[in-house]
Amino acid sequence: MGFFSRLFDNNEKEVARYRKVVQQINALEPKFEPMSNEELRAYTDGLREKVQTEYAKQRTAAEPLWTGFTDQQRREADRRIYDPILDLVLPEAFALVREASKRTLGMRHYDVQIIGGMALHDGHISEMRTGEGKTLVATAPILLNALLGKGAHLVTSNDYLSKRDAVWNGPIYHLLGMSLGIIQGQSPETGDEGGSFIYDPEYDDPDPRYTNARACARKEAYDCDITYGTNNEYGFDYLRDNMAFSSDDLVQRDLQYAIVDEVDSILVDEARTPLIISGMVEMDTDDYAKMDRVVSKMRKGVDDPKNDKDNPNADKLNAEIHYVVDEKAKTATITDAGVGYMEKALGVDNITEDFKMMHYISASLKANGVFRKDIDYVVKDNGEGPEIIIVDENTGRLMFGRRYSDGLHQAIEAKEHVEIKNESQTLATITFQNYFRLYSKLSGMTGTAKTEEEEFRKIYALDVIVVPTNKPIVRKDRPDVIYKREEHKLRGITAEILRISCKLQPVLVGTRSIEMSERVSRRLSPQLLKLVCLIEITREKI
Repeated sequence: MGFFSRLFDNNEKEVARYRKVVQQINALEPKFEPMSNEELRAYTDGLREKVQTEYAKQRTAAEPLWTGFTDQQRREADRRIYDPILDLVLPEAFALVREASKRTLGMRHYDVQIIGGMALHDGHISEMRTGEGKTLVATAPILLNALLGKGAHLVTSNDYLSKRDAVWNGPIYHLLGMSLGIIQGQSPETGDEGGSFIYDPEYDDPDPRYTNARACARKEAYDCDITYGTNNEYGFDYLRDNMAFSSDDLVQRDLQYAIVDEVDSILVDEARTPLIISGMVEMDTDDYAKMDRVVSKMRKGVDDPKNDKDNPNADKLNAEIHYVVDEKAKTATITDAGVGYMEKALGVDNITEDFKMMHYISASLKANGVFRKDIDYVVKDNGEGPEIIIVDENTGRLMFGRRYSDGLHQAIEAKEHVEIKNESQTLATITFQNYFRLYSKLSGMTGTAKTEEEEFRKIYALDVIVVPTNKPIVRKDRPDVIYKREEHKLRGITAEILRISCKLQPVLVGTRSIEMSERVSRRLSPQLLKLVCLIEITREKI
């Protein structure tokens, strides 16, 4: 039997095992349907007490044996205690969540959603097709694991989703007596303040963004049974806790259980992205402006071996290039010609031996040669003047309050002629990969995980479970269209948009950058859309 055959065979075995538990959960439905809301809450409280009592008993007995264990070994030993305890109450907990959802949201978990939830509880990745209701799937496993009383985190990719999903699912948790916290950072949805909140159905904020979300201290949000937030905010709060001078300043509890939404994006695409907390350093910012005036006039070359191979004048051109950029690695390297140019322009000798000067040069070369306006960053007025806002390369969203380190942000400010603020130095840093491996149990959900399964298993010890769809898929997934040239691709995109628009169908166009969005948009003027649609309508009549 081949590798892929074994892979799918194992998946089918797991799904078949889950279906047997689904039957137990379905059998409990008649038991909970007649109960009042108060009785459902009391039943949940009983499960909570049962779980925590048994866990405390077994943990106390096992802990003396953990002497000399590493943190990772302690997490693994702890999980071997609490997972079997939670497994015993899983059918009842899932049935309670399903009943609460029916009463509060008018939505009953499908059997396949229950299967997806069990895979999440087991510390797997649930691959579920778009439209299968991942938001609802997470409610049962996160409540089950919250019964331990050690916190459970739902991780989203942006503040809008964490707030939306928390308020949407809040009534379920509230009915069952579970508290819900919301962690927010700076974003277009939350404004510059960000904040932290507790779900409260009786609280009515005049700002519609915070309906049923009562402001609270950061620690209060983390002390809730369940907390919703973004990967960025969880990571930064972890770093801030590690910099705290007193235990009273800590906001997070132990990292117990997390469900990561769009797990392939966060744990694979952004895995090596560093979260950095910096502190300002007093300095003379005029040096950045001075360096920018010189670097902006230097000649740039692109690191591409094909350029040298196809051009007979490559040696002559290379001798005239002052610095070379590697667009993929986002680096800029000064050449010998560039060193000579800098020394002449600045009136100095042996500039490469001046480490401080080379620091300014390196930052300015990257700012001018690698980082592009409306792709890597935007210039936005904050009410007090223009400032540089970083664009998240994975989501295209603006990252308010974030700054590049190592002088790069100051160099970009000099390039764009905005106020140059003091340079920062790194105080604490961690990657998403290292942060999420600190959780005792980790799981995730997405629509596309099977292709990354080897990486998930190798780095995070996570298996992927492909969850069946509730109904047969009628959508047709067509093969990708590949173009040799970008201009041809843009023409193809424009033609397809116009074709669909003529049928009065809405079209969502996703791009990787603000610049590309604007390029596509410029090709789609209202006049052009009207003209093409008129031609199409006329053709149909003829």
